[in-house]
Amino acid sequence: AVQNGVTHLEEDTSFRWQCVEQPIGKLLFRRFLEGEPRLAAAGALWAELEAYERCEAEERPALEAELRKRFLTPGGEQHCAFLGNMAAPAG
Repeated sequence: AVQNGVTHLEEDTSFRWQCVEQPIGKLLFRRFLEGEPRLAAAGALWAELEAYERCEAEERPALEAELRKRFLTPGGEQHCAFLGNMAAPAG
């Protein structure tokens, strides 16, 4: 953007850019989640979703079932209730 005849670079301050696309931001945010007991399940879910993205196609159905059971089902080992009904496991 140009302001008073001076060009200013606009910084991307979005969560995606800072905590997903930037390696240091990603690392710091993950450490924050893992270090905060009430957010530890969110950190574990994030790590598992990244592993899911890297796994082979034939491994995905079993991993999907495990993720649903562990994170999305009430009473699951690390249920992420903060995700709400939109993340409820498919029947």
